[in-house]
Amino acid sequence: MPKSAKKRKAKAADFSKAKLKLGKGKQLGSNAIDTSFKARSIALPSQSIAQEKDHHIPTTKRRLTFDDLIIHAKHYSASTRKDAILGLRELLEANWDLMETSFTILIGACVRLIGDEDASVRKALLAFFTWLLPRIPQGDLMPHSPLLLLFTTSAQTHIFPEIRIDAIRFLDLFLEHIPQAVITGWNEDNNGHGTRILEGYLGVLNAGTKFGETDGPMKATSTASVVLTPASKLIVLHSLSTFLQVSLSTFAGPSSPDPTSLHTWYLASSFSRQAEYQAFENLIQPSVSTLLRHRKWQGEVDPEEGDDDFPYNPSVAGSLLGDEFTLQELADISNVIRASEFDNSDDRDISLVAHLARTLHSTLISTFLDCAPAIFSPSASPSETQVQLVVAVVQIVQSLYGVILQAPASVKGNHNTAPEDLGAILGYMTPYFPFRPFGARDIKVEQSFQNLNLQFCELTSLLILTTHAGSTRKVRRGKPQQVNKDVSSSKRSRDALSIQTERVCEYILQLLRGEPVAGSQLGRVLTPDAYAALLPAIWALLNNALAQHQEISSAVLHATVEHSIKTSSKSALKRLTIEFIARLVLLSTEPRYHGNFRLGRDAGEDQKLEDWVAHLPQPLWELGVNNLPASEIIIRFLLRALQRKSRVIHASKTIAALRSKLVPFFSITHSVRGQLLGPYSKLPVASPLRRLALDLAATVLLAEASDEDGLSVAVDVAVAGTDEQEYWGHIES
Repeated sequence: MPKSAKKRKAKAADFSKAKLKLGKGKQLGSNAIDTSFKARSIALPSQSIAQEKDHHIPTTKRRLTFDDLIIHAKHYSASTRKDAILGLRELLEANWDLMETSFTILIGACVRLIGDEDASVRKALLAFFTWLLPRIPQGDLMPHSPLLLLFTTSAQTHIFPEIRIDAIRFLDLFLEHIPQAVITGWNEDNNGHGTRILEGYLGVLNAGTKFGETDGPMKATSTASVVLTPASKLIVLHSLSTFLQVSLSTFAGPSSPDPTSLHTWYLASSFSRQAEYQAFENLIQPSVSTLLRHRKWQGEVDPEEGDDDFPYNPSVAGSLLGDEFTLQELADISNVIRASEFDNSDDRDISLVAHLARTLHSTLISTFLDCAPAIFSPSASPSETQVQLVVAVVQIVQSLYGVILQAPASVKGNHNTAPEDLGAILGYMTPYFPFRPFGARDIKVEQSFQNLNLQFCELTSLLILTTHAGSTRKVRRGKPQQVNKDVSSSKRSRDALSIQTERVCEYILQLLRGEPVAGSQLGRVLTPDAYAALLPAIWALLNNALAQHQEISSAVLHATVEHSIKTSSKSALKRLTIEFIARLVLLSTEPRYHGNFRLGRDAGEDQKLEDWVAHLPQPLWELGVNNLPASEIIIRFLLRALQRKSRVIHASKTIAALRSKLVPFFSITHSVRGQLLGPYSKLPVASPLRRLALDLAATVLLAEASDEDGLSVAVDVAVAGTDEQEYWGHIES
């Protein structure tokens, strides 16, 4: 078949010559290379040899000044922005004086990088702030806090989850250095930084419900449902825990002047009014300073020596001014104080905390249940992230429910679901209590588990105190038990609380007796912080009114008193043990106390407490001047107990033991060395302890007329030739 015309033309085209058209140049071949080029001028004034440079301006190794680095921080290239941050640190390390004039410019440039989309830039900025902020005084940093928090809260709601997590890392840093600025407005509706930060936490956790809306259904705060990794969730929960601790610290009440003293908040529910509790709290509270500034009055002084400057004693001035009030005026003031103890604003804050606890309830439980099997299983080796997740969960629970359940009864009654919610959380934790690590021993992990055990005990004590306080109020008001359809649920709650009480009691007894806790080969020595954390649970067990728990209460009291007697006087724990048991003894002498714990329930308990009272002169002598607050607590307690005629101290044998054991504190007669002064003579001359000790000696002598042990003679020797000799002669007579 002949070829088609089309194929013949295509074959001939390879050998045909193209005809040139008129006015057209020769066409380039398909394989021609374009060798043309273009040149453009680039203006770099900073590199011009004609420009004069100031060689005194500080620069980095790359010859970049502070202004250059600020410009580079806004560069489109992520690597350039990162290098600018590193350059700023290099420049400031060598030239810190730049901060005096350029700090505002620096903050303005850095805050824009908090929400940078490049992870390396955010990491470099976080490291830079970690280095920078500790070097800046808080007063200089506070004016810039609104700008810092504005960009941080904006990054908290960024569309990318990793930017939200990094924003929380920045919040952790700000909580460390400017905590009050971070929490400002957390309990207000003015859309302050604190409120936006809380909303950001809930949004990252997908907890739902906008914070502050106490009524109405739950509403989602984030449209992006992101499943957080355990490491990311740990960052969020740990930061939220810190935020809550700072925010809710105002509910802890006024702090004691002495940071080592006990804070017996758990006793407040046993008094009708806060003022009555505070009065009892101050009974044996040591003075602010055991060495008050006193100076003898002189008729004439030398003005050049400055002896005419006499110190001001506010306690004395306050007592003098108080003498002008009549009894009716004092009663009126008391009523005003009682009415203003807990105002509407505090009630609203408690409501917000209760709503936040209700909001986070499911998130906290799910997080604990996700981690608990891996952590507490004997065959598993938990990661540190999982352990710290559980620690953060328990800390949040402690912060929230500690505030709610410590509130006055009138406010606490408005949040009836709080005890039930806390009971549900503790119910999931109870099967694993006491928490103990398995596998290789790690001091850090063991400390975390011990803290978990102590927090579980404190939360259980809150639940016990709240439950029993509610039942006591119902009985006193004469209200019959209401039968409802949820009786089985209530019975399950009581049974669960009973199991938790027994487990906590067993754990506390093991710690107080120094026995090995389950899973340990050796007993742990209690630290002062651990002992103070156990006291709410110890009090809850002692104050338990249920008949089936009387044996538990008695066993705990015996163990607590025995532990105090055996604790060495040189131990930092001795003061706390003495102060706690002293308050237990004085409670029975307090007419305004209405708790369930009473002395005289058992002869064995009274005998144990009498032995404890009789041993107090020994630590008083051993402490000497090494621990003046502890010595003052002992003296004040013995004085108050004698004045109030406590049953554990007014037995004749107890008085005789005190009288004989107090003699060495003042002076003793040595067979070889003769008359020796005791620790009393070493007390500071201006210390109020000197007269307090004399008051105690006079009261002991007054309680029993005979002085067979020579206490009066020992005191005479100790005060001879001192300023207290005249005072002793006055009170002895």
